Amino acid sequence: MRFLAFLLFAVSFNSIAQEYPNRPVRLLVGFPPGGAMDSIARVMAPKLVAALGQQFVVDNRPGAAGAIAADALVRASPDGYVLLLAESGALIVPAVNPKAGYDPVKQFAPVAGVCLLPLAIVVSPGFPASNARELIAVLKANPGKHSYASPGIGTLQHLAFELFKRSAGVDAVHVPYKGASAMMPDLMSGQVEIGAISALVAVAQSRAGKIKLLAVTSAQRLPGAPEVPALAETLPGFDASPNVFLVAPVGTPGPVVARLAEAVAGALAAKDVQESFSKQGATATPARPEELGRAIAAETARWAGVVKDAAIKAE
Repeated sequence: MRFLAFLLFAVSFNSIAQEYPNRPVRLLVGFPPGGAMDSIARVMAPKLVAALGQQFVVDNRPGAAGAIAADALVRASPDGYVLLLAESGALIVPAVNPKAGYDPVKQFAPVAGVCLLPLAIVVSPGFPASNARELIAVLKANPGKHSYASPGIGTLQHLAFELFKRSAGVDAVHVPYKGASAMMPDLMSGQVEIGAISALVAVAQSRAGKIKLLAVTSAQRLPGAPEVPALAETLPGFDASPNVFLVAPVGTPGPVVARLAEAVAGALAAKDVQESFSKQGATATPARPEELGRAIAAETARWAGVVKDAAIKAE
């Protein structure tokens, strides 16, 4: 009897896996076209099409640090036809704004890890620091007298710098902007002296002499910019970079999740995908559903602690 039940389960599992997908799949992205997340989605989509035989349509739903796209995901049917390419910011939103309307640990079905997108700590050209150690010394000597910019309250850039402050034992005044593009002119001119921005943007602007790039927030240096130190070299164990991952609505059938996870793993192993990621400062971070689930839970708790310690609240 047990063998018969197992056989029926196996047949059902295989049937679901083989039938999926039989129509186009929407791939939600919580950011506008042209940015890093959109680019990653458009690198991954053709690989998923090739592996699974259906169109994966990138559906940009920008706004609220990714919360609009996350909310659309948890409201979708759990059938694998609406997915979300998310990043760590989506895990932070509920801690910053309890009215966000979703719980990433309870309502995201983990599918696969995709990549890591490091951030960078930068300063204006005239700021008296050329590395992270000097920045810490300046801030310690002048507590609360210097300011730092982020793309907005509750963004990962904001929280990453707050984590830096806590780790280094320094203080600086937060100046939130409405997006990264709005803060860059003030950072370049010195109107605001310090910033946390995308590593990809930081490397390009630093090489052009418009800002000084002090360190990246990943645990290791970037393959594409090995001359830039990791902040962990000054603050051992420091790591504050957005993880990018694929999730489905909770309740999505296991066979569907497994088939998607296999397709993502195959895409990340492709040389052209790795080269595309490298050009964007990203590093592939393949992870199976179970591993990703543990990572999402741990990261959600970690950033909730930073939000609480820094008393960060939505505007």
